[in-house]
Amino acid sequence: MTEFSWPIRVYYEDTDAGGVVYYANYLKFMERARTEMLRAIGFEQDRLKQEQDVIFAVHSMQVHYHKPAAFNDELTVISQICERAKASLTFDQRIMRNHDQQLLCSAQIRVACLRASRFAAMAIPADIKQRIDEVWH
Repeated sequence: MTEFSWPIRVYYEDTDAGGVVYYANYLKFMERARTEMLRAIGFEQDRLKQEQDVIFAVHSMQVHYHKPAAFNDELTVISQICERAKASLTFDQRIMRNHDQQLLCSAQIRVACLRASRFAAMAIPADIKQRIDEVWH
């Protein structure tokens, strides 16, 4: 697997007064896709916290808004891990409109691996690193 795709439908609640997706909701769509990506390779975030004291938190991001999405659009969030460091993962993510394959939003998002009980940076656990390497390298 080099990319992970997750479908999204734009609901009325996702739009602003102008009838287009509110800018912050693109980040929510990307968050959902990252969560589903981890789930697809065998890691549930609640179990990681409970069993390994591990959480992932957004450290930084660079976002580009290209075109707006509107109510009832069907979108796809495409995600891939572009860098794995000792204590972080960097994702390239794109949101595409399905009917015309128009790029709507793109981002590079770095998430830090944290020890949940202390909110302190920690190395990505070996089982997670191994599974990521199996799937993306």
